[in-house]
Amino acid sequence: MTAGTTGTGPHLLDLGPTARQVALLAGKVGDEQLAGPTPCPEYRVRNLLGHLLHLSTAFRDAGRKDLGPTTGTNPGAYLPDIDDAGAWRAELPERLAELAAVWGDPAAWEGMTQAGGVTFPASEAGRVALNEITVHGWDLARATGQPYAPATEALESSLVMLAPSAHDRPEGSLFGEAVAVPEDSPLLDRVIALSGRNPAWTP
Repeated sequence: MTAGTTGTGPHLLDLGPTARQVALLAGKVGDEQLAGPTPCPEYRVRNLLGHLLHLSTAFRDAGRKDLGPTTGTNPGAYLPDIDDAGAWRAELPERLAELAAVWGDPAAWEGMTQAGGVTFPASEAGRVALNEITVHGWDLARATGQPYAPATEALESSLVMLAPSAHDRPEGSLFGEAVAVPEDSPLLDRVIALSGRNPAWTP
């Protein structure tokens, strides 16, 4: 299914498969990997995990229309992190599961909502949430040497979202200018390249 509208309301994108896959990736991260680099130059692995925790919470609340500090904060205003006690190991999979459950309700896709301090249609917010966990799932997998094969539906949704602005992104955009890859590259590589990352990146 693809996000859109019909006479019966929005078609839903299923965040569940990607959310579960990212949770599994996070569960295999060793403490010795937390200080390692990621494809996001400003993030170490621990910062990436912190970002996943925060964005899962924010978009969960956006889907609920529970607007407040979690949805009103610009993610670029701070460097996310995780606690040293390891509470994130239980919290992140819980938040990812909640995120998927909330956006499994058709009501989440209706009306307006807020995330990252931006107010926009909930149908767009759901697509952004799926793109965030899809792309950052790749970041985490690549940074920690794990395989990653997200659902085709998630990749196709990201492709549709990222392609129009690939070469015309304003300063301060969440994504850098697209990286050139062959047209016949795998769908995952094309999505990652459109997000401004080099699909060949390694630590």
